[in-house]
Amino acid sequence: MVVLCDMSWDGLYGWVVDLLAQMFELDKAAITPQSNLYADLDIDSIDAVDLAAKLKELTGKRLAPDVFKAIRTVGDLVDALVGMAEHGA
Repeated sequence: MVVLCDMSWDGLYGWVVDLLAQMFELDKAAITPQSNLYADLDIDSIDAVDLAAKLKELTGKRLAPDVFKAIRTVGDLVDALVGMAEHGA
């Protein structure tokens, strides 16, 4: 299990990049904090649900639906994970 509160933003970012590359067969070099999950990385709504499920499996924490819907970029995703860690969600 990944302990979010033990990781810095940069550490979480690297972990998210690795996860995205593994799950969706993406080139890590093509992923930046500004990469749009949908437009740039070609992740569709089904993939997004799979990602949310994987994050819950790996962290034991679930992204709130309103937070999940607001995520557009890789940076947004990392910020949401940092928020979960800070609020103990």
